[in-house]
Amino acid sequence: MDYLEGLNPEQKAAVQQIKGPVMIIAGAGSGKTRVITYRVTHLIRNGVDPFNILVLTFTNKAAREMRERIMHLVGTEAKNIWMGTFHSVFAKLLRVEADKLGYPNNFTIYDTDDSKSVLRAILKEMNLDDKLYQANFVHNRISAAKNNLISWQEYQQNDQIQADDHSTGRGHLGKIYEMYVNRCYRAGAMDFDDLLFKTNELLKTYPEVLNKYQHKFKFLMVDEYQDTNFSQYLIVKKLAAVNENICVVGDDAQSIYAFRGANIQNILNFEKDYPDLKIFKLEQNYRSTQNIVNVANSIIANNKEQLKKNVFSEKESGDKIKVMRAFSDNEEGKLVAEDIMHQRTTKGLKWHDFAILYRTNAQSRSMEEALRKLGMPYKIYGGLSFYQRKEIKDLIAYFRLTFNPNDEEALKRVINYPKRGIGDTSVDNIIVSADQHGITPWEVIINSAKYLNRAPASLPAFATMIQSFQVLTKTQNAYEAALYIAQHSGLLRDLYEDKSVEGLNRYENIQELLNGIKEFSEREDLEEKGLDVFMQDVALLTNDDNDKDKDADTISLMTIHSSKGLEFPQVHVVGLEENLFPSQMSLNSRSDLEEERRLFYVAITRAESKLTLSYATSRFKFGTLISCEPSRFLDEIDAQYLELDFTARPESTQKLSFNDERNAWTKREDTFSKPKTPVKTTSILAKAHVPSPGFKPSDTSNLQVGMEVEHERFGFGKVISLEGNKPDIKATIFFKEIGQKQLLLKFAKLNIINS
Repeated sequence: MDYLEGLNPEQKAAVQQIKGPVMIIAGAGSGKTRVITYRVTHLIRNGVDPFNILVLTFTNKAAREMRERIMHLVGTEAKNIWMGTFHSVFAKLLRVEADKLGYPNNFTIYDTDDSKSVLRAILKEMNLDDKLYQANFVHNRISAAKNNLISWQEYQQNDQIQADDHSTGRGHLGKIYEMYVNRCYRAGAMDFDDLLFKTNELLKTYPEVLNKYQHKFKFLMVDEYQDTNFSQYLIVKKLAAVNENICVVGDDAQSIYAFRGANIQNILNFEKDYPDLKIFKLEQNYRSTQNIVNVANSIIANNKEQLKKNVFSEKESGDKIKVMRAFSDNEEGKLVAEDIMHQRTTKGLKWHDFAILYRTNAQSRSMEEALRKLGMPYKIYGGLSFYQRKEIKDLIAYFRLTFNPNDEEALKRVINYPKRGIGDTSVDNIIVSADQHGITPWEVIINSAKYLNRAPASLPAFATMIQSFQVLTKTQNAYEAALYIAQHSGLLRDLYEDKSVEGLNRYENIQELLNGIKEFSEREDLEEKGLDVFMQDVALLTNDDNDKDKDADTISLMTIHSSKGLEFPQVHVVGLEENLFPSQMSLNSRSDLEEERRLFYVAITRAESKLTLSYATSRFKFGTLISCEPSRFLDEIDAQYLELDFTARPESTQKLSFNDERNAWTKREDTFSKPKTPVKTTSILAKAHVPSPGFKPSDTSNLQVGMEVEHERFGFGKVISLEGNKPDIKATIFFKEIGQKQLLLKFAKLNIINS
C-alpha cells in the first residue's frame, strides 16, 4: 500500500472509499489528479477488473496523464481501463453499436468547420439570408438543442421554441435543423454533439444495450463534474443506476462553462440524486502561496451558490498581490511587459514562468504590442490548432474519404484539389443528381455515365484513385497508407512545388503530420495500427494535443477560460474593469455574475508564487475611447492582501485601502480631465437617448465640420473637427447631453440630420 503513504488524511480517505456514491470536492491545487489516479489504482489492487472501470475526463491531456501514472503503479493492466474524454469514450461505444442507429461503424466525425459548411450549403439551397441566418448562430442553436436532448422533431413541435424563432424572424430554424440531421446521416457522419446525443438515444431506445454497459462499467469516475451538461449528466446517471459505484470529482468554484451548456446544478445537487453519498473535501492547496489562496477565498466567498469549503495553504505567505493602474489599455500593456522584464531579471526566472490572462481575446493586442517593443518572446494559446490548418485538413479529408466515401464534406474538399478539372459547377451537378435520385454523391461519381449528362473527363480517374486507396489501407499500417495517399493524391507534390515561405511551412506541416503517424505506427501498446484507428483518435483531438512548441521558453498569453487546469509561477490578470471583467453580458442575473466571479477565482488560482492584477482607466472600444471603472471584484478582495502600485501618474498619495485609493483617484481624475473650455455634462445616471423613429446610420464618407448628427446612444450633436486620413478619420463631436466625444467614423453609427 506504499502508494497511499504520500497522501494527506482526506486524500487517503477519498482514495480508499471505493464502494457506493462518492463526491470529492477538490479545491484548486489540491492534488485532484493524484487522488483520481490513486483511487483507480486502489480499485485494481483490490481486485476490480480494469475492463469494468470507466473514467471520464474533459481533455485528452488529462486522460493521457492519468493513464500514464496508473500504468506506472499497476503496469499494463491500465491499458484495459475505459478512460478518456466523454466524446472519445462514447465515440468508441457508438462505433460498436452504430448499426442499431443506422450508421456505419466507420462513421465520420464532423468538426465545427464541417458542420458550418453543411449548414451554409443548406442555407444556400433554401435561399435564406445568410446575415439573418448566420452559420455560427444556426450551429450554436442546433448544438444547444442537442445538448438539451431536443431532437429536430421535438424542436419543430415545441410551441415556445417556435415562438422564439418567429419573434426573431428566424422561423426556418426547425427546418434547417431537420435538413442538417438528414444531410449528416446521408454522409454517414456525426458531429461532436451527436456523440452524446446519439449515446443518449441508444441507451434510451435499446434497454439491452443500456443493461450491457451498466454491468460492464461497475465503477465510474467523472473528473471536472462541475463542467457536465444535461446530456452528459443523463448518460452518467443511467450507466451508474445498477451498481451506484460512482465517484465524481470537481470544484463548484471552478464552474466556468455555462456558455457551452455546463450546468453547475449537477454538482450542487449531486447529493439529491444519491442520499447515501459520502463527501470528501480536498482543501489544502499545494500550488499557491498563502496570500494568493486568501485572496481567492475572499473573492469566492461573495457567491451565494456554492459548496462550502475552507481552502488553505501551508506554503509561505508570499508577496502581496500587486494592483497596477494604467491610463489606457496600451499603457497597461507597457506596465505589464516592464514588470515581467523586471521580475525575470531580478529573480532569475525563465520566460515560460510568466502568464498573462485576459477575459477576451481582443485584449491580447495591447499586450502583444508591448512585448514586441521590448523583444520579449510570447505565444498566444487557444489559437489555431495544428489539426485545423488547411493543408492538414486537406490530407485528412483524403483519409476520411478513403474510409467513408459517403463523407460529402471530405469529398467537396478534395475532389478538385490538387486541380483536376472538376470545378464547382460539376460538383453542384453531382450533388443535385444525388438529391434527385435519393443517393449519395459518391454513388453518382462511380456511376457517372448513368447519372450525369456531361461528366468531367477526370471524374472516373478520381473514383479509381480513391478506390485504390481503400484497397491499400486494408494491408498497410497507418504510416505506409498515409504516405501513399499523400503522394498519389498529388497533394504532397503540389505543396513541394510551392517555394514561397507559406508553401514551405505548409509542406513542413504535412511532414510533421506524417511523422506523428509514423510514431503511432510504431507504438508497442497498440495491437491495431491501421490508418482508420489513427483517424478515430484524430477526430477528437484538441488544441493541446499536438503542440510542437509546448516546451518553448515563451510568455504565455491566453484567455482565462483557456488557462483552466494550468499553473504558472507568476500570473498577470489584466483588464479588471467593470463591463469587461465582469463582462457586461453577465450583469443581468446573479447566476451570470457568480459565474464571472468563479472565472476570476480560476484566474487567481493559476498563480503559484506571485499574482499581479491590473486595469486601465480608459480603453478603446469599437474605435471610441471610453472611460473605465475598476472592477467590483477588486473591491471584494480583503485589503490586507493587496499592494497598490498606482505610480502611473506623477503625484502620489499616502497608502490607503483600495476603495479609499480608488475614490481619491476618481476625484483627481475629475481635475485632470477638466477641459479648458467648459462643456455641458450630465450624470452617468442621465436618461439614455432613444433614437428617433426610423433612425438609420448615414454614409459618413463626406461628413464635414458644422454638420448636425444623431448618434443612437449619445443623442444629437454637432461636428467640431475632423482629423486623420481615410479609412481612419476621427470626428470630434459635441453632443448636447453628454458633451464632447471623439469617434472613429468607420465604426461610429451617425445619422446626418442636415449639412
